[in-house]
Amino acid sequence: MATTSISNMVVTLEAKNPPKLQAAPAASSSSHTLVTTTRKPSIMTCKAAISTQLKPERPMPPKQEQLDISSVWRKLHGEDKWAGLLDPLDPGLRLEIIRYGEMAQATYDSFDYDPYSKYCGSCRYPHEKLFQYLDMTHMGYTVSRYIYATANVSLPSFFKRSRFPHKMWSDRANWAGYIAVSDDQTSKSLGRRDIAIAWRGTVTHTEWLADLTNYLRPLSPEIPCGDQGVKVEAGFMDLYTDKSPQCRFCKYSARHQVLSEVRKLVEKYEDEEVSITITGHSLGSALAVLSAFDLAETGLNVKKDGSGIHISVITFAGPRVGNWRFKQRLELDHGVKVLRVVNTHDIVPKSPGFIINESSPEWVYRLFKWLPWSYAHVGVQLELNHRDSPELNPNGDASCAHNLEAYLHLIDGYQGSNLGFKSATERDVALVNKSCDFVKDEHSVPPVWWQDMNKGLVRGSDGLWRQPERPRHVDHPEDIDHHLNQLGLLQSQS
Repeated sequence: MATTSISNMVVTLEAKNPPKLQAAPAASSSSHTLVTTTRKPSIMTCKAAISTQLKPERPMPPKQEQLDISSVWRKLHGEDKWAGLLDPLDPGLRLEIIRYGEMAQATYDSFDYDPYSKYCGSCRYPHEKLFQYLDMTHMGYTVSRYIYATANVSLPSFFKRSRFPHKMWSDRANWAGYIAVSDDQTSKSLGRRDIAIAWRGTVTHTEWLADLTNYLRPLSPEIPCGDQGVKVEAGFMDLYTDKSPQCRFCKYSARHQVLSEVRKLVEKYEDEEVSITITGHSLGSALAVLSAFDLAETGLNVKKDGSGIHISVITFAGPRVGNWRFKQRLELDHGVKVLRVVNTHDIVPKSPGFIINESSPEWVYRLFKWLPWSYAHVGVQLELNHRDSPELNPNGDASCAHNLEAYLHLIDGYQGSNLGFKSATERDVALVNKSCDFVKDEHSVPPVWWQDMNKGLVRGSDGLWRQPERPRHVDHPEDIDHHLNQLGLLQSQS
C-alpha cells in the first residue's frame, strides 16, 4: 500500500489495482464532490470539495505591524500639514497611506469591467461581504453602503457597459465606490470612529485624460458656496452631481448618496470622536477632493454640539480639480487636509492645466489665474519615483507609471530622499502586475494576472456553462430621504 498526500487530501492507493477516478456529475449547488470507483471501493475515499464560485483569490495581505495611533492620529492625518513626516517617511504615516490605498484598490479588484458580463459596471460582491471576499476583514471596517453614478457623457471612460443590453443589470448606472466605518476594536486603536469613503477611478489607465474639457466652471447650483469665484473641472462636477430619475441606482446623485450616508453615520456616532477620511486613485482622486470640499461646505464636518470633525484626503495619482479660489476655500476656509501621493513619471497629476497652474511663475499665474483653464493643485504632495525601485522596469509605459499597486509598492519602499529603497512591510511585488506589466522579468511574475477563472462561467447541473446569478444589490438605504430632508436636499432631489 502507498500513501500519497495531495494538498489537504490523503489518498490511499493499492499498488496492484490503481483506482479509476471519475468526476461526479456537475451539481447545481455551490460545490462539486469527487467520487471514486475501484475494484475494492473501500480502499480510496475523497471528501474534497471544489468551489464553483470561481472568483479570483486575493493574495494574503502583507504582514504589517499593527500600531496604536490613538494619540497621534491627528498628526498623521495632516493636523500640521504633515510637517516632518514625509522626508524621511514616518512609519505610522506609511501604514496609514497603505491602509487607504488598499481601500481604493478594492474598488478595482471588485469592479466588473468585463463587457461580456451582464453585470458589467457593477461591483461583484454585495456590500456587506465586500471586505470578506477581498480578504480585507483584518482592516476592521464595515461597508455601510455603495455609491452609484449615472452615465456621464463628459467622462465616458469611467463607465463600462455590457455587450448584452437585454441582460444588463442597469443601462444607466455604474458602481462608483463605497462608504465604510471602523468597527469598535479598530476605532479604539485609531483613536476615533473613522468614516472612510473610497472612490473608484477609471479602468482605462490614462486614456480618460482625453475626455477632460480643461474647462473650469462655477460650482453646481446644488453645492452651496459663499465664494462665487470657486470653479472646478466641468466633467468632475457632472459625474458627482448628475442623476437619472428612471434608474433605481441613480435616482439620487452620487453627491446625495454621500451626504445622506455621512450625515447618518455622524448622527449615529454623535457621542464619539469621529473623522472622515476620503481616498481615491486617478479620477477617483478628483471625486475624493470634490466630495471633501462638499462635505465641509455643507457643514457635515460640524456636530450638533458645535465640535468639529476632522476631514482628511489621501489620494493617489490625482489630477488637478479646481482653480486657485477652490484651493484656498478648501484649505484655508474649511481646513480640509489633503495628502497627494504622486509618481514623478505619471502624467495624470500634471493635468489638467498643462499651461497655467500652481507651478507657473508667480507673476504668470497671478496675471492669468482668471482664465477658465488655470488650475491649482490642493494640499501637500509626496513625490515618488518608480525608477528608485529595483523591482520595477525603469522604462515602464504611462499606464504602468499610473498604476495604483505600483504606487503602494513605492510607498512600501520609500524611506526618504537619498535614503535608498527598502521594503518596510514586506509587501508582495507580484501585486504590481495584477493589471499591468511593470515588474522586472527576473521576478517571474506574469503580467495582468488578476482575472476570473473561466471568465466567471460555471457549469450547471445540466452540463451547460453560464454566468451565475448574483445577489440583488441594495440600491439605497430606506432612510435616505429622511437624511436628505434633514439636510434640506430632498426638494432638490425631486
